[in-house]
Amino acid sequence: MVDESSGQNESWEEDSYWSETGAIKKANQVDDWLAIDRDGNVTVFSGKIDSGTGVQTALAQIVAEELDVPIERVRMVMGDTAHTPDEGITAGSTTIQFGGFAVRNASAEARAALLEMASQRLDAALDELVIRDGVISVSHHPSRAISFAELVGGKRFNRQITLHAPLKRQDEYRIVGQPVARLDLPRKIAGAASFVHDIRLPSMLHARVVRPPSPGAELVSIDESSVRDARVVHLGNYVALVSEREECAVRAAKQLKVEWRETARWPAMRGLGTFIRRQPTSDDTVREEGKVEPAFRKAAVRIRARYRQPFQAHASIGPSCAVADVRPDRAVIWCSSRGVYPLRDELAELLQMQADKIRVVYAEGAGSYGHNGSDDAAADAALLSQVVGAPVRVQWSREDEFAWEPFAPAMEMEVRGGLDQEGNVLALAYEVWTPSHVSGEPLLADELKSGRRPEPPDWMGGGERNAPTNYTIPNQRVKVHWLSGLPLRTSSMRSLGGAANGFANESFMDELAAAARVDPLRFRLRHLNDPRAIQVVKSAAEQAGWGTPPASGEGRGIAFAQYENEVAYVATVAEVRVDTATGQVQVKRIVIAHDCGLIINPDGLRNQIEGNVIQSTSRALKEQVTWEGTHVTSLDWDSYPILKFSEVPDVQIVLINRPDEPAVGAGEPATVTTAPAIANAIFAACGARLRSIPFTPKRVRAALSSRTGEPGG
Repeated sequence: MVDESSGQNESWEEDSYWSETGAIKKANQVDDWLAIDRDGNVTVFSGKIDSGTGVQTALAQIVAEELDVPIERVRMVMGDTAHTPDEGITAGSTTIQFGGFAVRNASAEARAALLEMASQRLDAALDELVIRDGVISVSHHPSRAISFAELVGGKRFNRQITLHAPLKRQDEYRIVGQPVARLDLPRKIAGAASFVHDIRLPSMLHARVVRPPSPGAELVSIDESSVRDARVVHLGNYVALVSEREECAVRAAKQLKVEWRETARWPAMRGLGTFIRRQPTSDDTVREEGKVEPAFRKAAVRIRARYRQPFQAHASIGPSCAVADVRPDRAVIWCSSRGVYPLRDELAELLQMQADKIRVVYAEGAGSYGHNGSDDAAADAALLSQVVGAPVRVQWSREDEFAWEPFAPAMEMEVRGGLDQEGNVLALAYEVWTPSHVSGEPLLADELKSGRRPEPPDWMGGGERNAPTNYTIPNQRVKVHWLSGLPLRTSSMRSLGGAANGFANESFMDELAAAARVDPLRFRLRHLNDPRAIQVVKSAAEQAGWGTPPASGEGRGIAFAQYENEVAYVATVAEVRVDTATGQVQVKRIVIAHDCGLIINPDGLRNQIEGNVIQSTSRALKEQVTWEGTHVTSLDWDSYPILKFSEVPDVQIVLINRPDEPAVGAGEPATVTTAPAIANAIFAACGARLRSIPFTPKRVRAALSSRTGEPGG
């Protein structure tokens, strides 16, 4: 949200979805974004989706505030190609920043139109009118009033969004900034149908896909007589079983006799880092300031360290699911895709149908955290429904999800730093090896059916996120080595490259602080000059009691980042206990200070940060995709463990509200600082410096046994 009391907004020349104005420029009518029915209820159409983060409640608050209607009268329709604007994908913590901007300005335009209508109907000047709870009245004559329903109920506005309609001042807010209860929870708490998994259609069939043993494997033979009670669908290398009952499809998929020829070649897990660094790359220098190499030569102390991020799974608690009803002249697909419009275009190619004949409807799944298997499940359901001529429901198994979803890419980071005689950072050189974090791979169903192979993505991005820091360093260089791809299937995951780059940068800041023999908190503050950055760091440290000594065997670590170097500010303090005999790490407490500008819903924001901290703690301590040969071996919750309820730390949050600043996203920023704060706390507790995620007991023991007392790696 952007608030300008003059009512004037920023230029809207930017045409991209990754801007505040991009979607409005493509859908520039008030009617594209909202409608008021005959009872005065407001329906909002948002191209963004709510994957369990509570953003539908926050968006409803924005609309209710701008229109001056009770939030109970606002209904959200999200992610439906038949009804909502095309806002690209829901990603990058931009729903409030961009989607909120869109619905706010649409609501402001609607409000201006309603006031103009009321001015004529009530024969009063605009400055005499006031709005309260969907009713416009004359300020000095309250009985002269008219409701929104009477003015426009059930009719179109037929008005363009100018981006010049006056916006409410923040000192007038009654709904934004308040802890409004989430709109989605009552149905879930009552056990009502709430998820894509709950959808049932008349005459619906169930299906399971028989995956190849490894990517690129070719089908040699298939014995359809080996199964009963299920129809075998065989299209190229795509094999599936369809049945009237789900358990029959599951059983048939296990019984089907099928032979494959494998061709894939993967590097050994142990040699992954070397493999990554030896691949051909296209290089990009994303920051160059000062004279880095001459500064290194002048440095009093020089250190170097290498950090590693493994492949990680999205590990949604429930597996992906979709339902499709594809007919010759139309198709409807229900799924938990983050981008219904981009998916519609991919499905049009898969089904050989015109995109405008396909409707994709978002239905909430079991969380996403990025690009998991939801789009692929939608493609499975759509393709099979087209083949069998009936609605089809596809639910992946847990093994499907862990073996075939796109993973967060593995990354390698190397950092060099130089200190002057006073212990200040004189030079910093950062390098990261990463593929693009936007998938160039076709939908699995398309790849198997047509034999299409993955192509390099059109856009190489995401891996550079938070590779630069926000510290004031006179001589610094940040270089990205872009890989054309990796052996395992990859795509976007929460924060993209921000988690890995944050881990490397903030771990290295601690290593520099140790080399300078300066307290890590003071060392960071010494290199910050942004008042908002300084405040989050100080707030987190104060809440955590930074100056008080921890108990024996315990340690505190701190990390700071500004997400994408320009949006939300976060600082995290982790408190850990390390059992030096076993290497076991217990994260006891996480304190996080968070500044994302204007806060829309403080309760929703706290929920989002808490969930983020729990997931990123799990990623730091436990999560790693494993494989042997060409087969993923982390296929269940034992081989891909996540944080248990008994291991969840005490999470304490300090919210810094800035009503005069734009509201920016909060779904991803905290991910960047959790792992380095924990790693730095482990070092403070026992002197073990961990540079590879996850921080398993084995790695802790190895780091303890190899301690030399020297910083760097």
